[in-house]
Amino acid sequence: MAGTSPVRIVLVVVFGVLALIGSAQAQLQMNFYASSCPKAEQIVLDYVKQNIPNAPSLAASFLRMHFHDCIVRGCDASVLLNSTSGQAEKNAVPNLTLRGFDFIERVKSLLEAECPGVVSSADILTLVARDSVVTTGGPFWNVPTGTRDGVISNITEANTNIPSPFHNLTTLLTLFSNQGLNLTDLVLLSGGHTIGISHCPAVSRRLYNSTGPGGIDPTMDSEYAENLKANKCKTASDNTTILEMDPGSRKTFDLSYYSLLLKRRGLFQSDAALTTDSTSLAFINQLLTSPPQFFFDEFAKAMEKMGRVNVKTGSEGQTRKQCALVNN
Repeated sequence: MAGTSPVRIVLVVVFGVLALIGSAQAQLQMNFYASSCPKAEQIVLDYVKQNIPNAPSLAASFLRMHFHDCIVRGCDASVLLNSTSGQAEKNAVPNLTLRGFDFIERVKSLLEAECPGVVSSADILTLVARDSVVTTGGPFWNVPTGTRDGVISNITEANTNIPSPFHNLTTLLTLFSNQGLNLTDLVLLSGGHTIGISHCPAVSRRLYNSTGPGGIDPTMDSEYAENLKANKCKTASDNTTILEMDPGSRKTFDLSYYSLLLKRRGLFQSDAALTTDSTSLAFINQLLTSPPQFFFDEFAKAMEKMGRVNVKTGSEGQTRKQCALVNN
């Protein structure tokens, strides 16, 4: 190395690092399976189109499952793993109401029959989430593939990192920023609640144990709250009643969710939190005053960004033979 300029050494190191970053990104690409399993994405789409119209609420479930996967250890299908000791991500409190694991496994079996050991469960989950939303009339977004499956799934990490319906804006932003996501992403990804459903435990605290009259959260529209107490969550201990997150418009992927936020009719505390910041509030107003396609386009960008969170590529992780089990 004698006589080598320090500047040159630095440049070599810098470009070496950039080359590594570029290599990792190159391994995540559109149509990654074009050569190794050319029918892969069509097989996923065909199965979704055959089955989601009969169970459209699964679109929201897969959107939520995809988010819960990415926010813990990155998008590596760790949320799909089983644990004999009940210590996997799917055993965490936020994931106990996830649905559709068997659906994902059936898609996996179709792809294993076509191309054994090629298509990752992580890519399957992302594609199913996107295709389900599109099939029910929601926005399309690009899904670069080539993601590898993780081999670790930890209940504590899920309980710690998945945003809660009870979180305020500061906590939500911290959890999002930990994954490289920002306030704009938070507002947009929350828009998926337009097709969401929940259960009374996620809101009973706002209805029965808050500081307003009758125990109602003063940040919630009182008429909306009283209606929920009278017709849905009739007791504070109701654990089963299903609630629409976008009442009257739940089956349509639209801007109604954001309109409800401005009327103080967001179901969760975390929904209401989006209106407590001037920047997020301004963005919500921008979404509502723009053509609907603007929301679709911005939501698509946020989904693609989320789909790249801490992904494993190349020789990292593995490609599971079954989504619920690490390969032996």
